[in-house]
This record gives sequence, C-alpha cells and structure tokens, in this order.
Amino acid sequence: MPPNEKFSRFGPLAALRLRALLLLAPTVLLAGCNTVLMNPSGDVADQQGHLIVVSTVLMLLIIVPVIALTVIFAWRYRQSNKEATYSPDWDHSTALELIIWAAPLFIIIALGAVTWISTHTLDPYQPIRRINENRAVDAGTKPLVVEVVALDWKWLFIYPELGIATVNELAAPVDVPIAFKITSSTVMNSFFIPALAGQIYAMPGMQTKLHAVINKPGNYEGFSANYSGAGFSGMRFRFHGMSDADFEAWVKTAKSQGSALNRNAYLQLEKPSEREPVRRFATVAPDLYEAILNRCVDASKMCMNRMMAIDANGGLGKTAIGGVSNKPFRTDDANSPKRTYVAALVCTADNPEGIPAAAANLSAEQIKP
Repeated sequence: MPPNEKFSRFGPLAALRLRALLLLAPTVLLAGCNTVLMNPSGDVADQQGHLIVVSTVLMLLIIVPVIALTVIFAWRYRQSNKEATYSPDWDHSTALELIIWAAPLFIIIALGAVTWISTHTLDPYQPIRRINENRAVDAGTKPLVVEVVALDWKWLFIYPELGIATVNELAAPVDVPIAFKITSSTVMNSFFIPALAGQIYAMPGMQTKLHAVINKPGNYEGFSANYSGAGFSGMRFRFHGMSDADFEAWVKTAKSQGSALNRNAYLQLEKPSEREPVRRFATVAPDLYEAILNRCVDASKMCMNRMMAIDANGGLGKTAIGGVSNKPFRTDDANSPKRTYVAALVCTADNPEGIPAAAANLSAEQIKP
C-alpha cells in the first residue's frame, strides 16, 4: 500500500485534520507542564526567570539565523537548481569571515556580562537588597532566620528566634526577607522551592545559605532536587506564604500543639522514614542546629568544630599521644615559631554533653567554636 493511500480512504479533508491533530499533540502534552519557574511568586526566582529568558534570547540570536541559513543554502544550492552560482574554486571571503566570527563573539561577550552581573546580584549567600522591583529592603530590616536540615527522607525546619520547629512544612510572612541556613544529616540533598528561589545543596558537616523573599500569599511546593535514596520521591514539603497576622497565628498553633524537640527526640526523628506527615515542635533545644551541623547530636561524639580547633592549635602530636609530654613540636628552623600540640583531652562526669576540653597546651577558651 502506498504511504498516503491509507489517508485517501477518509478523503483529503479528513487526512488534513489528522495531520493537524498530530502536529498539535505535543502542544497538548506541554499544556500540563508547571511553568512556576517562569511565573514565580518570589522576587529572587523572578529575577532568575528573567535571566533565563535573556540568556535564551541571546543564544537564539545565533541559533535561529544559523538554522534558517542552513535551510536556505540547502534549497538554493540543491543539485536541481541550475541557476545557482557554481564556484568550486572559491575558498575565502573577508566579509563573510567577519560576520561568521563577530556575531558569536558579541553574543559570548553579552552572555559573559549578563552572567557576571547576575552572579553577584543573585548571590544566595548575600542578603537581598530589594523586596520587589519597586521596593528596596528598608535599612535595619531583620530577616526571618530558618535553619534547614535535610533528613532521610524528610525536611526539618527550625526557627531559632521563634523557638519552634516543623517537619515537612515551612511558612514565612509575605515581603519579609528570609535567611536560610542549610545542612544535611546524612547524604547530600538539594533544597528547592521553585516559586521562591533557585536550588541550594544541603551537605552533611557543611552549611550553605540562601536569602530570598516571597511576594504573594500562597501554598507552594518544595522538594529535594538531588537523588538521595529510596524515599527520595516522597521528600516533599509545603511552603506557605502568609500575611503577618496569619503567620503569627501559625506560630501560635505550633507553640500550643507541638511537642519538644531535644537531642533525644532528634535522634529518633533522624531515623529514615518515608512520606512523613507534617509535625510541629513547640520548643527546640537552643544548640540543636549547631550540634547537627557539627555531627555531635550524640553527646558521646566530639563536635567537628572543636576537633578542627584542636587541629588548628597543633593537634595531637606524635609525642603527645601518651598524654605525658608538653614539649614544643620540634622544628629544624630555629627562627620559626614553636608549634604546640594537645597533650591530653579530658572528659569528666560533670561534663554531661561529653564536650572535650584540653588539659595541657589548649585551654577551653581556645576550642570554642
């Protein structure tokens, strides 16, 4: 059967309609896509979406002409076109070379300038300078601090200034700067609220930061954008943009209905679980986030910051392992400063958290984080 004979049985009009439907099918599928990235509710995400558009347009200034010229040249210089000029010995045109190389060069310079400016303007570690395009952040404005912990496979949000915490639920008042401090309990994850700002990685033993603001009330989706194991697909949470009054009511509800989040409760919460429901904590141990960050929620473990402080002060030198020597570290250079080391670490019964203090060359003051 000829290729088009199957369409002829329905007539030319029916065949035309069928072809039109086939062309429209991809458009129908795209209609189900969530375009929150290009229509966000937070100023930082809005600037990032604008950056995507500008970068795409700049690149299309090269891509579209190249595709168009490819089609034009293929049609003009086809074998059956006897009117096209045939110049088998042609090999150079200064004007054409200038066009071919100058256009991409200008585009690269423009993209470089846009990238350099936006990298500094949208630096997630820097406090935001504006609430929206028409309003700057007032001098002295204090941001809402939220400490974010990626767990297996859920999210913990601690509000240190409010003394509350939540699991898989985040809220913030509209038009108030938010300062996120982000870490992870086990493996690397990615903290991402598309309507608010770009994704930031959460890594164990490290802290990343994100500053953002939400400009419209609403219920937005947040999730991890980095695969982290079996329960990754359910590692989602809701972010609520609220009015000041609604946010205050939300905080009061957490304080009145939540439980206590101390170190023991966190060690239970830290255990892997999937699709955890929303939970709220009315009180939070004041040093919990620092203990999570420094990998020492378990009181029997030394905190990373104290361990690094010991290393910075000379560490446990070879001679000091026995804890019996306090001689300076030997050096062949008589003019170089003498290096010290820790002779012993003492944990006593009156130190319930098991925080080590130096007994010899390193004082307790020196190992403070």
